[in-house]
Amino acid sequence: MLIGSYSPALIAISLCVAILASYTALDLTGRIATARGSAIYLWIAGGALAMGVGVWSMHFIGMLALRLPFALGFDVGITALSLLIAVLSSGFALWLVSQPRLPAWQLAFGALIMGAGIASMHYTGMAAMRMTPGIDYDPTLFGASLLIAVIASGAALWIAFNLRRNTPYVRLARGGAAMVMGVAIVGMHYTGMAAARFADDSFCGAALNGLSGRGLDNLVLVTSLAVLIIALLTSLLDARLQARTAVLAHSLTLANQELTHLALHDMLTGLPNRTLLADRIAQAMQAVREQGGCFALMFIDLDGFKPVNDAFGHHLGDLLLREVGQRLREDLRSQDTLARIGGDEFVLLVQLMQPADALGLAERQVVLINRAFQVAEHDLKISASVGIALFPGNGNSPQELLMNADAAMYHAKGLGKNGYSFFEASMNTNARKQLQLLQDLRNALELEQFQLYYQPKFDAVSGMPVGAEALLRWEHPQQGLLLPASFIELAEKTGLIIPIGEWVLNEACRQMRTWYAQGYEDWRIAVNLSALQFGHAGLVKSVAAALARHQLPANSLTLEITETTAMSDADASMTVLQQLSQMGVDLSIDDFGTGYSSLMYLKRLPANELKIDRGFVRDLEHDSDDAAIVSAIVALGQALGLRIVAEGVETDAQQHFLTRLGCNALQGYLLGHPLPAAGFMADIQRAQAFVMPDKYRA
Repeated sequence: MLIGSYSPALIAISLCVAILASYTALDLTGRIATARGSAIYLWIAGGALAMGVGVWSMHFIGMLALRLPFALGFDVGITALSLLIAVLSSGFALWLVSQPRLPAWQLAFGALIMGAGIASMHYTGMAAMRMTPGIDYDPTLFGASLLIAVIASGAALWIAFNLRRNTPYVRLARGGAAMVMGVAIVGMHYTGMAAARFADDSFCGAALNGLSGRGLDNLVLVTSLAVLIIALLTSLLDARLQARTAVLAHSLTLANQELTHLALHDMLTGLPNRTLLADRIAQAMQAVREQGGCFALMFIDLDGFKPVNDAFGHHLGDLLLREVGQRLREDLRSQDTLARIGGDEFVLLVQLMQPADALGLAERQVVLINRAFQVAEHDLKISASVGIALFPGNGNSPQELLMNADAAMYHAKGLGKNGYSFFEASMNTNARKQLQLLQDLRNALELEQFQLYYQPKFDAVSGMPVGAEALLRWEHPQQGLLLPASFIELAEKTGLIIPIGEWVLNEACRQMRTWYAQGYEDWRIAVNLSALQFGHAGLVKSVAAALARHQLPANSLTLEITETTAMSDADASMTVLQQLSQMGVDLSIDDFGTGYSSLMYLKRLPANELKIDRGFVRDLEHDSDDAAIVSAIVALGQALGLRIVAEGVETDAQQHFLTRLGCNALQGYLLGHPLPAAGFMADIQRAQAFVMPDKYRA
């Protein structure tokens, strides 16, 4: 019998290839486990090719390592068949470990099939040499090689199945397992090689026209390594991509959760807002209808909050609202909901055993709020008016319940505040009117029911008109002409003040453009801004768009904001006012003297005008304190270089007093009532005939 030798270098290389193929197979099982849909089959196909090439190349390099005293070659067809067997066996293995479960019987059956496949690949590869006479195999070693193939396959399947999930240290575990699997595969191969017996007169039939051994080992090595490395890199890159995708998905989930929280909660207190409250009320109503029971909706409005906010400023007012929310929240049960739905308005949704329980709960809320709050070293005393609506009984929808609780709260305020009131049928009329008014208000813009009235402003010395203030009116189809006091508060509560304010701004600019074209180029049109409008992010763009749309010079527009609004967040106000001022728009501080001002901020505000509140003007003739206050405001305005406008002038005495003090312009019923544009101009033209120079006559 011929005795062959082995190349130590090729044996070492075959072991390395076996280990690399094993690690690649283990890593690919991880990709298959996390893949979805058709991607699973693509990974199995690609993995079968990579793993099959790896195992086959290890066996082929092992055969090339054999040195016999005659030339060796390998039949191309049979060699290709052995490669196909390796690929199919690998594909079966990968498919098996991709299953959700791997019971013992299935593992044993899989080990038998895969072991048979590996053994077939090995002995088919040996047959590719086409030895004459044929290779004789030692039965013991032959059987041992088959047993090793089956045991190694079973171990490989079990390891691959258990290491397919990306757990901590999984790569280290796969590395160790790959070494064990690689040694087992090499052991099976060289046991099979050791079983081969070559006769003394043997020669290789494939040496003449088969694959030559010279340089073939290098070609197989390079090709197999390339396939394995490409497969491994693809798997690693896919794993990294999946990890990044998972991180991005997690970040997106967190962002969505945060956005959802912001959309459903009040930014200041962290309590549920009106949207989330409506959903909770709807859920509570459904639960009562299905399971019985009852609940109360308590509308809590703070008494005395506005004076605190005006006296100490917006920042301390916000801190007080947080403290109120915290105190009310501490008294909550897990099944109750506390929401903040507006400035100083809170709503408490409480589950009840019986309707009478609402009485004690309402009393407790009033007592809680009545205790002093310590905020930024200030002891602050406020109270609460609570309106209570019960379900079932006081409404059939969340909106109706809220409206009825609101009506009951206003009833409690009317009884003297610092108390509570249950909703009664007698309040229903007003509640329904408010609800209907809200519905009508939503349609008023679309139906073009709003119109502007204009009240003239006159130069205090010459008596000539210098412009007008635009005042909103609503021509209600049933109730007739409504003044802003009837609906502005409702518009602000619902946010409708933003589109209504946009319309007022555009209509005032349109009318001013008409007057400007008629020759009144030195007039200014004044438009009032509510606090909600002033805080709206799109205010500056809206003003710029209105001026551009109507081709109106910016200094023809005066925006009036109240002193309290301007000072509530002085730094933010400064930014907005600076932008408007840089645009060229005139800025007026309305109702000056009625709010809380910091003279330091007032000096920095880019205002052009101070407007004295009518409350001071009304009692000028009878109240020396009011006269002193007006004198001080005029002096302050003159010192700051501001125009001074006095509103509410209704008597000659008031007009003479304000003119002597140095007011620049006057406004009031003595001089002109608010009128539609046509009536306004008719009055102006009548006045021009007596007091105006020729150039102002139409």
